[in-house]
Amino acid sequence: MPTQAITDNRAFLVEKVIKNYSGIFDASTTERVAVIRRDKISRPVIYLGTGTSGSISGAKATLGKINSYLSEARFSADIIEVGCTGFCSAEPLLDIQLPGKTRLSFRNVTEDKVEDILNSVFHHTLPDDHILGQYKQDGLEEWPNIPMLEQISWFSLQRRHILKNAGIISPASIEDYIVRGGYKSLYKTVLNYPADKICEIIEQSELRGRGGGGYPTGKKWKVALDTAGDQKFMICNADESDPGAFMDRAVIESDPHRVIEGIAIAAYAIGASQAIIYVRTDYENSLKILEQAIGQAKDYGMIGEDIFGSGFNLSVSIRQGAGAFVCGEETALLSSLEGQRGLPRSKPPFPAEKGLWEHPTVINNVETLANVPGILENGPGWFKAVGTKYSKGTKLFSIAGKSVYTGFIEVPMGLTFSTIISQIAGGVKDGRALKAVQLGGPSGVCIPPADLETPLDYEALSDKGVNLGLGGLIILDDKTCMVNLARYFIEFLQNESCGKCIPCREGTSKMLDILEGITKRPKEESTHETLERFKGVVQLENLASVIRDTSLCGLGRNAPNPVLSSLKWFREEFEEHIFDRKCSAGVCHDLRSFYIDVDLCNGCNICQKKCPENAIVGSLKMPHFIIESKCTGCAICFDACKFSAIFFK
Repeated sequence: MPTQAITDNRAFLVEKVIKNYSGIFDASTTERVAVIRRDKISRPVIYLGTGTSGSISGAKATLGKINSYLSEARFSADIIEVGCTGFCSAEPLLDIQLPGKTRLSFRNVTEDKVEDILNSVFHHTLPDDHILGQYKQDGLEEWPNIPMLEQISWFSLQRRHILKNAGIISPASIEDYIVRGGYKSLYKTVLNYPADKICEIIEQSELRGRGGGGYPTGKKWKVALDTAGDQKFMICNADESDPGAFMDRAVIESDPHRVIEGIAIAAYAIGASQAIIYVRTDYENSLKILEQAIGQAKDYGMIGEDIFGSGFNLSVSIRQGAGAFVCGEETALLSSLEGQRGLPRSKPPFPAEKGLWEHPTVINNVETLANVPGILENGPGWFKAVGTKYSKGTKLFSIAGKSVYTGFIEVPMGLTFSTIISQIAGGVKDGRALKAVQLGGPSGVCIPPADLETPLDYEALSDKGVNLGLGGLIILDDKTCMVNLARYFIEFLQNESCGKCIPCREGTSKMLDILEGITKRPKEESTHETLERFKGVVQLENLASVIRDTSLCGLGRNAPNPVLSSLKWFREEFEEHIFDRKCSAGVCHDLRSFYIDVDLCNGCNICQKKCPENAIVGSLKMPHFIIESKCTGCAICFDACKFSAIFFK
């Protein structure tokens, strides 16, 4: 776009859109806004989700095929790269809008499907496969017999406040954000309210920190505002180090300006002139999008010097983290920002009083800050109208594991886990039984099916010993070994322990030794090994109490959670591993017992030749047998058998 056109558009958007609270425009302004929003188009528009989940699913190849199709057909259409709607298992997602018609959405559009879909839609017919639904758009003709997206099970129970633009707008366009109400809240804030009033509004909304602890956000802001300091800092924690959690990354990749606007309002509320977004280096796409969005926001006057002529100055910068799990803890994050090793600090004093370089500092995560523009736009009552008595608003969750559908969602607080799993995630795939739900990351807990009617409420979950965490929800089916899962998380936490305090450093190491002893079978085992393993499980609970009560930070205090919850609800699996030396799920390789089905074995002799322990006997062209006492469970024979004659129990 020519420089003059950019300048004209910038002035128009700021003067006519942002500064107009009511959204009621004259005819010419309404017309221009409709064109920028692409509600009114003169040629087809193709939207493709090219966020991380889309790219992994093949969206880049799909994009290349779309470009080649348009070039070869000499057909004019606009291509808009958008973020993810959250329905990650349906990626690549391709949307098409024709002039005068509603926007259609297609699922799993790999490059081989592009030509058929585009041919069909451009000729005003619809392909039989891969159509997901259509968007509800006032004033446009609907496609017959196609459901609205909001009627589809994945979307029907969601309340999309933070995600309302996800997959709809281009994250590379500040204009897309502005014409949908973006930056109005910031304008209203800096020109109409003193800082203490903003803190009061957020406190009235009862917004709680979405990073896991659920601390009242307005209360934290007030402490920082009331603490004297010649410099204050606002930090957005976008590190998101929990395995299975990817909501913050998705929000940044879909709607980065919502995060920047939330940061700017928060900085104004606490009196900060510097804001820092702490992002892990692994998030390459998020970093690129954020850098571009910050540049655009500065160019349009949303951040920088004298914002909207209010006298409020704000610089926003990005700092990259190396991906250390412990840096998700706010004081360790501060150490990392100061150029030191990421080690937690003792509290009090809290960061709001003495944080980055000993200045008052507020740290909120992406989801918390993304809620702020909506609260300022619609008022605290709007936010409080959703949720439970003590837990207001919505919550983002990522759904991973063994569910039919996976992705990220935004649901009202108060919804039950069973509803999320059965109605949104589609239940457990392949018709298998649900065994448990792992919630809260590596230091979270495993929730059995009996407790899945618990509502999403901080207090209700706390009464069950559950920490909501960032919102990573992992669905586990009946093929999961809970002992091995506990071992995996303890190994992760032990590796990620900063080592500063002895209970966490040594305690997690000892817990890992005990769990590895349970899940592995040594070649030579004495008669006392079973008793030692049983004593080890008893020690696990004692160790957990010590680690939980004496560790310095939340990582250590919560480290025993996966083990304790597994022991509480799945003790019989521990007993099976200890006494029977058996893993019914077949996950613990060292405990598997392999056998050959003599009716299927044709005596080809391949397994016998491959076995490193000489545990297989038999003559050529005759059924073979496995000597269980010599078998180590390496599974080489299982992989080598071409006739599927080898099984394990």
